[in-house]
Amino acid sequence: MPFIDLKSQYAALKPRIDARIQAVLDHGQYIMGPEVKELESALAAYTSAKHCITVSSGTEALLIALMALDLKPGDEVITTPFTFAATAEVIVLLGGVPVFVDIEPDTCNIDTGLIEAAITAKTRAIMPVSLYGQVCDMDEINAIAARRGNLPVIEDAAQSFGATYKGRKSCALSTFGATSFFPSKPLGCYGDGGALFTDDDALAQAAREIRVHGQSQRYTHTRLGVGGRMDTLQCAIVLAKLERFEWEIERRLALGARYQALMQGLPVQLLGLRADRDCVWAQFTLQVESREAVQQALNAAGIPTAIHYPKPLHQQPAYVQYGRGKSFPNAERAAQRVMSLPMSPDLSEAQQAKVLAELVRALQV
Repeated sequence: MPFIDLKSQYAALKPRIDARIQAVLDHGQYIMGPEVKELESALAAYTSAKHCITVSSGTEALLIALMALDLKPGDEVITTPFTFAATAEVIVLLGGVPVFVDIEPDTCNIDTGLIEAAITAKTRAIMPVSLYGQVCDMDEINAIAARRGNLPVIEDAAQSFGATYKGRKSCALSTFGATSFFPSKPLGCYGDGGALFTDDDALAQAAREIRVHGQSQRYTHTRLGVGGRMDTLQCAIVLAKLERFEWEIERRLALGARYQALMQGLPVQLLGLRADRDCVWAQFTLQVESREAVQQALNAAGIPTAIHYPKPLHQQPAYVQYGRGKSFPNAERAAQRVMSLPMSPDLSEAQQAKVLAELVRALQV
């Protein structure tokens, strides 16, 4: 059983994907070809954001957002320690300082009740992570940011593209929304890719220039930039996948709800879901004691698992200094207990039933 079934997805979309790829091969505009603008228009319409800027990866999306906001060395960015390294990586690459705030024990998203106390005179931005496919409490985060000097808020939405929060789409909820099209993400390409979303015209223009080495026009470099374009071929693939994306989101919602319903009464901690938002289950993650033994039993039965994430950032060698010697107990506990199970739109009910049956057996180990 695949952990994420990309082969079945491709089989279902093969004519569309192949035709999109062939069109790029035929016109030969592999960099900034027409599919780039077409995808940007489609994604902006989908999210209701005013601007979409495609970029070379989710990491680059975060980096370009911070560059557009003119993050300076020594500036602080409040974020979570329970995330993939890219979230803090981009802050440090620009000379900034990640300031970690612990997570909620049930959602694993940043605890908004702890953010305001972490704000200092050096705080330049807040970067929450919409983990596992469920959006953070963005209204409360935006309210805190507004109270404390209109701080920019960047939603790291690498795992939540397609999710809804109070009737609005992830990526269109703050100063910037940044997502990833890594193949395993809810909307993925066949390599690296990502996108930035904003309603701010000046920030959008800055992001567009930064992604092409800071050029306002060819060979006129008006600002420091990077090589951050998304390839035309990857844009073409996402365009093809976008045609059935709504169906895929419906499947993710249904499969996630079914997983959670079937696990009621088991000795596991299910992800906490808030009533005013949904979860697109980039990973179906739960928390369990004796994780290693449970994983071994599942893997022996042919059920793949993964850990997102086994060590919080303040315990990682590259970022330990930014923990400032503090403990983040909820993040640390989650890191010891989280386990992700197979999840993708093409997961069948029969496969899901097998996962559940083997999980029940494994929990008796």
